[in-house]
Amino acid sequence: MTRRAGGRAEDDANLRALVEAETLVVTLVGKTSALHVERVLETSRDENLRMIGDSVGYCKRLGREVIYDAEHFFDGCRLDLEYAHATVRAAADAGADCVVLCDTNGGELPEVVEQRVRDVRSRVATPLGIHTHNDSGLALANALAAVKAGCVHVQGTINGYGERCGNMDLIPLIATLQCKLGYNVLPPAQLGCLTEVAHFVAAVANLNPDPHQPYVGRSAFAHKGGIHVAAVAKVAESYQHIDPVLVGNEMRVVVSELAGRRNITMRAEALGLRVGVPEAGLLQRIKELEHAGFQFDGAEGSFEMLVRRSAPDYKPPFELLGFTVLVDEANGAGVKAQATVKLRVGDEVVHTAAEGAGPVNALDCAVRKGLLPHYPELADVRLVDYKVRIVDEHLGTAAKPRVVLESARGSERWSTVGCSENIIEASWQALKDSLELPLLRARG
Repeated sequence: MTRRAGGRAEDDANLRALVEAETLVVTLVGKTSALHVERVLETSRDENLRMIGDSVGYCKRLGREVIYDAEHFFDGCRLDLEYAHATVRAAADAGADCVVLCDTNGGELPEVVEQRVRDVRSRVATPLGIHTHNDSGLALANALAAVKAGCVHVQGTINGYGERCGNMDLIPLIATLQCKLGYNVLPPAQLGCLTEVAHFVAAVANLNPDPHQPYVGRSAFAHKGGIHVAAVAKVAESYQHIDPVLVGNEMRVVVSELAGRRNITMRAEALGLRVGVPEAGLLQRIKELEHAGFQFDGAEGSFEMLVRRSAPDYKPPFELLGFTVLVDEANGAGVKAQATVKLRVGDEVVHTAAEGAGPVNALDCAVRKGLLPHYPELADVRLVDYKVRIVDEHLGTAAKPRVVLESARGSERWSTVGCSENIIEASWQALKDSLELPLLRARG
């Protein structure tokens, strides 16, 4: 923030803290809107101009590069255009290295942003920047409009993380500027790291990557409509706006009720597998399962299991012969779950029992207890996510749940699906695929 009203920049505690941090660059935020000056800061318009000039000048005299953020610039222009421009001039005249025009509330339109930037560009020689929020879903469009009008500095965050609806996402900004508008933003090798960077930042933020994020999302170049897949099999760019390799992503073909036979073939080939039955037969089976509530475009592990089970030489590494799950609450001691399972592993029939935090966890523990002596490699397989969705919510508590499990072994991940009127059975269907798949992959 700029210095406080009525004081001196040299005596302001916040400004001293910025200087004592010894950074090469200092970013200051000042008020542009008369509404904020008079009703939030509760000071005069003239004093606000002095606060901006004094603060920028103080940091410049100490040798810092100063970025000045003109907060609420576009709202300020709507209330009092001349005063908004006066605040910008105050920062520029004091030596700011860049004046950033902020759409702080995220409510402006691209054509307005472009015109406002051109207006400022005609009045000051200082380099301009843009800072947009996504409250109207226009943060990226507004930033691109500002660049078109002359801004050379763009503020945003990786993946658009930020308050309310988020900040402008730097990932699609960089990709669009370089791939579509010809700007030399990054060396090609670094541009190819965009997908990796987006996923890394999501992991640091402890958030799941958005599969539908432009350019770098897992679904950004995914195709499932039969007509689309038939076309991209012949000419990849027929349904893709850029080559996904440019940004470190890849084309994916997924399987769903919209799929055609080419989906089956291409997806199986991508997995290094051959379909053991005619594609039409497997496609019909998938559509029957999707009609029953399964969904394979988000559970590629279960699709892979369908392909593997279609092979004439398929032999299951284990079979479930039966299970019982008990949930008990007695004498206020809390709810406990216990599962017993009966498995066939090769020629051996195994009985095991285990307790768990809940019925699904108890079932998982009991199955693993029976399998680990035969398949110790399963000790490295862990469940990392468990999702339940209701397929036919109009049935209330009788609705059919769909369970999607995400499992991992090291950096390898796969998702599996189950669907049944009984949530324990649906969980078992997904759990069975999640445990069998790594065993079959190990067999090659």
